[in-house]
Amino acid sequence: MTPPLLSHSAVLVALHGVGKTFANGTCALAGLDLEVRAGEFLALLGPSGCGKSTVLRIIAGLSEPTEGTVDWPAAAASAAPAGGGSRIGFVFQEPTLMPWSPVFKNVALPLTLKGCPAETAATRVKAALERVGLEEFSGAYPRELSGGMRMRVSIARALVTEPQLLLMDEPFAALDEITRFKLNDDLLEMWQALRTTVVFVTHSVFESVYLASRVAVMAARPGRVFAELDVGTPYPREPNFRTSNEYAAFCRRASESLAQAMATAGDD
Repeated sequence: MTPPLLSHSAVLVALHGVGKTFANGTCALAGLDLEVRAGEFLALLGPSGCGKSTVLRIIAGLSEPTEGTVDWPAAAASAAPAGGGSRIGFVFQEPTLMPWSPVFKNVALPLTLKGCPAETAATRVKAALERVGLEEFSGAYPRELSGGMRMRVSIARALVTEPQLLLMDEPFAALDEITRFKLNDDLLEMWQALRTTVVFVTHSVFESVYLASRVAVMAARPGRVFAELDVGTPYPREPNFRTSNEYAAFCRRASESLAQAMATAGDD
């Protein structure tokens, strides 16, 4: 079952004054304010080391903020990471698949850990694999797949729990450009079909503008949101959007904001 669709004006999760200082004294985030709205595709854009991945981990409940709050409004209570975070899916930079298990068992892992009945799990795994175009590879092992296919398996594993919020940490960064473009298009198609909310971390201006309905530009040392850009181009976005003047204009604005954010890094 697809999670109930909240109003696009509803705030799914909000970070207020969030800071994160690690045990070694590194201040990764300070005074970060960010709202994630139901149904949107939000890109976190910033240079390496600006705390983008830390933001995702805090939202997912994998890391606790040193200061500030992470609020899940009452209207979005079903999406809160209670009871093991079943409403949150996480796609990491690397597929992190079990090499000794076939694709089917890799995708089924979250359901297996939750004790999901075998018949129900099989149905959901099949649907997730169909969604990423890998239904014919359910018996294959990770070593038999290309890098792009392994990442598809990782996405299917995140989707199999039917999350209301999908967190993606630079999932396509290590792929060649052709594969990356294809997966960008496939991801947008899945997002529209599933009506989920996506927070997508990237350091690519071009990828952020192509995918997102809103881009949050982060500054480093310490990380915080420097600027936000609404990308008003409607969906579906055809591949020729990448060569349009509108796309170039949005990319220029995002690039300028990113340059300003990097120039002010460390300023109070």
